[in-house]
Amino acid sequence: MNLVELPEREIERFGEHVSVIFEDLQWTNLEMRSASNRLANALKELGVEKGDRVIIQMPNCPEVLQGFMAVYTIGAVVVPINFMVGEGETAFIYQDTGARVIISSSDFMEKIETCRQKAPNIEYVILTDRDMPHGVLSYQQLLEQHSDEISMVQTADDDLAALIYTAGTTGQPKGVMHTHYSLYANAKMQQDTLDLPPDMTSISVLPLCHSYGIASMNYGMYVGGGRTVVLNTFDIDTVFGAIEKYRANIMGAVPTMYVFMLLHPDPKKYDLSSMKYWICGSAPLTLETWERFRDTFGFEIIEGWGLTEAGANNSVNPLEGKKKVGSIGLPMKGTHMKVVDDEDRELPANQEGEIIISGPMLMKGYWNRPEETEKVLKGGWLYTGDVGYKDEEGYFFITERKKDLIIKAGENIAPREIEEVIYSHPKVSEAAVVGVADEVYGEDIKAFVVLLPGQSATEEEIIDFCRERLKRFKSPKEVVFLDSLPKSLVGKILRKELRKM
Repeated sequence: MNLVELPEREIERFGEHVSVIFEDLQWTNLEMRSASNRLANALKELGVEKGDRVIIQMPNCPEVLQGFMAVYTIGAVVVPINFMVGEGETAFIYQDTGARVIISSSDFMEKIETCRQKAPNIEYVILTDRDMPHGVLSYQQLLEQHSDEISMVQTADDDLAALIYTAGTTGQPKGVMHTHYSLYANAKMQQDTLDLPPDMTSISVLPLCHSYGIASMNYGMYVGGGRTVVLNTFDIDTVFGAIEKYRANIMGAVPTMYVFMLLHPDPKKYDLSSMKYWICGSAPLTLETWERFRDTFGFEIIEGWGLTEAGANNSVNPLEGKKKVGSIGLPMKGTHMKVVDDEDRELPANQEGEIIISGPMLMKGYWNRPEETEKVLKGGWLYTGDVGYKDEEGYFFITERKKDLIIKAGENIAPREIEEVIYSHPKVSEAAVVGVADEVYGEDIKAFVVLLPGQSATEEEIIDFCRERLKRFKSPKEVVFLDSLPKSLVGKILRKELRKM
């Protein structure tokens, strides 16, 4: 199959309708298809062939969606790069993929030119702006110059559709190879599990050039009939205003975004009553944030979980059924998950081990990294590196990443246990805990804390607060106050950067 069949089926089922809204401008599904077909013909004329990689490097906008469909149509491979990725990682991806074409905007030309010096394989840069600097191609002119009549290239289920690079929290990023079928299977699993109706209006504020954005894009076309309000920046008033104006029903966000929503000075300013589903993933959501959001806005956040290597959306709490705060929920239909010990033996309920996952949505492997692939793909199972357990009702809980465990005097300590306590402090906005070298214990505990606006606290105050609620052994030895915590592009706290501090 070819993923571009999804929007084609959507048009056949629902006819023409508004499918994308961006900066108050509206595009129908037929207009989006016409633009993507024109771009596909332009890419063919530039010599892009089946299997070639094409980089899309932009913030959220309709051209990102059009670019994905254009690349799929000609059987090429999309390489999405979040525009916020640094020059080092960007140049590495340029080199590693061997891509010849970049689709972007003039806002990022300085970075593109710097990175091209290390990647002579880049031949063409297509920019979405009207005014073009010398030596680049105009996206709009290419669309105007080419027909929207094109035949879709037939691709096998196992052919690559996207090469998605991990966030690079440790070392160089790895290119996750997803096929047309693995991405399709993930979309189908979402629909089989969530069973959302057509005609929904979603808010798309998380990066489209990320595995979650790609999964949501495919899922939206699989369900069909709806519209997506695309936002290119996270601003609370913009998000709430869009929900009110377009009567939105569903949105995906990360914990940090929900924390910021709770900081809004007038939470009743906007009519959010149309919203049904507030989805959260990417990082653990604290009980404190969940309860405050429910009490403030009247909605229950729905936690889910997924990995880029498995299509991004792999488990979720029931939308309408029983939710367990702190749980990543139940495996999506067709997804198999279990907890194993170091000898690969499946563990019973409530025993901690590594969570492994299996199903047709798994990646094909890491691009040009067979040894790395062998470490995580074994016997049809993906070894996630997440430590957790399954309870008696089948709900999964993640307690920690393997590499994030603090080993103090031989005892494993999960940072999240300490972070939950710190988050409950009335002056704290965000917190993260890491292990630091200690001559006596091997490792001891260091906490990094972001206070709520206008609040002040001392190191002793936070430590004493923890000691009242935890064993002294598990309380932080040090507390450092920061204005913000270092995070990846999708809201994951970068403990590696904290350890450097």
